[in-house]
Amino acid sequence: MDRSRKEDRNDGYVEKLIKLNRVSKVVKGGRRYSFSALVVVGDQKGKVGYGFGKANDVTDAIRKAVDRAKESMIVVPMKNGTIPHECIGNFKSASVLIRPAVPGTGVIAGGAVRALCDAAGITDILGKSLGSKNTVNTVKAAFDAFEHLFDARVMAKNRGKSLKEMWG
Repeated sequence: MDRSRKEDRNDGYVEKLIKLNRVSKVVKGGRRYSFSALVVVGDQKGKVGYGFGKANDVTDAIRKAVDRAKESMIVVPMKNGTIPHECIGNFKSASVLIRPAVPGTGVIAGGAVRALCDAAGITDILGKSLGSKNTVNTVKAAFDAFEHLFDARVMAKNRGKSLKEMWG
């Protein structure tokens, strides 16, 4: 059950519900339902995080996921609305390939990777999900790819060059 929900709160973050799952547990009196939610949160300026929450109520599960997403935020290095270089992220059997794209291309990525890019504020990117189709593992693999991107300022400083020499 994949849904994409966009919510704008007064703290400036965009929340996207990627997956809401209802699970049941059979007990003596019948079935007991609980919910799990996978949420991506970003400020559309380069900061993004994901969270997974479980609760007996849908709103509680989403709230827990949003809180965890805000705790796990990272800064994604961007240049002109795209990423600086190609990268592959892995988590278990899920792999995500992300490539920079020229301005005007748009976000060419499926489901979970698209939501992550939209929340981060990336406007032009090519993404491909490889391996596992599990949504949670795909988000973690995409997040791993974003974590392994190099920041141009740090690279230039380490090499003893100016930012203009690095980017050209």
